[in-house]
Amino acid sequence: MQIEENIRLAISGLGDHKFRSFLTMLGIIFGVASVIAMLSIGEGAKREAIAKYQDLGVNNVIIREKKMTDSEIEEVRAKFSQGLSIKDANMVRELVPGVERIAAQAEINTDVKYADKSVKSTVIGITPDFFRMMNYRLKDGEFVSENHYTKRMKVCVLGAGVAASLYQQDNPVGKMIKIEDQWLEVIGVLESKTLFTETIGELAARDLNTDVYCPLSTFLSRFSRENPLGSEIQQITVQTANSSQLMEASTLINEIIKRHHFNNDDYSIIIPYELLKQEEKERQIYNFLLGAIAAISLVVGGIGIMNIMLATVMERTREIGIRRAIGARKADIMSQFVTEAVAISITGGIIGVFLGITLSLVVSLFTDVKTSIQFYSIILAFAFSVIVGISFGYLPAKNAANLKPVDSIRYE
Repeated sequence: MQIEENIRLAISGLGDHKFRSFLTMLGIIFGVASVIAMLSIGEGAKREAIAKYQDLGVNNVIIREKKMTDSEIEEVRAKFSQGLSIKDANMVRELVPGVERIAAQAEINTDVKYADKSVKSTVIGITPDFFRMMNYRLKDGEFVSENHYTKRMKVCVLGAGVAASLYQQDNPVGKMIKIEDQWLEVIGVLESKTLFTETIGELAARDLNTDVYCPLSTFLSRFSRENPLGSEIQQITVQTANSSQLMEASTLINEIIKRHHFNNDDYSIIIPYELLKQEEKERQIYNFLLGAIAAISLVVGGIGIMNIMLATVMERTREIGIRRAIGARKADIMSQFVTEAVAISITGGIIGVFLGITLSLVVSLFTDVKTSIQFYSIILAFAFSVIVGISFGYLPAKNAANLKPVDSIRYE
């Protein structure tokens, strides 16, 4: 029996029992679609997590002021710690080897005004290295420079959301905004950023597009602290040459600041790279579980194929006997029924691939869940469907091949 003849007979068999064949395929269709959709959801979640930590800088160590009540702050101040300060940043720069850049920042939450418009914003005073260390891109204008910082110039860079709210279609660059009682010139506008949706350590979830950035020197001289007892700055970001130095650098940074703060626990250290590795590990487990759960549908589909093929063998017992009597070998009968099972699996697999891609796109389009369809997930799901067809088609094919010609011809 030639392969071409087996394929022709398999297609003919599917065509003769269209509805039954379709019902048999359903398990494979939904199994393949589920695997693709589940893995695309998992991959989308993974990419969002990576983007989130890349926004913090994967080669960065973040030292953040710890949130405390007024009584806790007073207690810490009584123990001689003045909180995070520019002096802390300078000490880290001088004493920690392998530091490429360091940026200090201070923050207040206040209203930002232009003409008759006003928007709630986080105003952040930064040093010039800040934008070089973070994954921020300019839409228009320029970043805060060393010259702006040294001369304490009254300039700022707007997040995309603030620019859109205050200036709508106008270009904000060169215009003035009012923060508290200070007027600042807009020198740049940032491209839109994804929402920072999780609280990590002392980093609170917030919309980065509502931030306004100005030189830290200007910030400290022009704006008052939200809490007079609070730290001079709220965050220090340290960038190392490569990720292999992060743990060693963070340990040394902790010792330096602890000593300078007289062992007061008024700060926290966040290492985005370590958090990213942990997140990736969790996502791998998550993807495996999603894929395994979805693959159960394929196994169920395989059992359906086996059941239908066993029934088909019973229906065609007389046909099998006649073919054996006129010279067909066991291998010919076996390959014919395996081919039919594989044909069902391949057809169901192809339909399942298109359904899985469609489901992934629909989920991404109509929900907040971001999906990412990967070529490997399509190949994996389709290959698994073919393997299921071969595996579960083997037993019925073997039973058909082992039928005795004389008994088969007599079968009614």
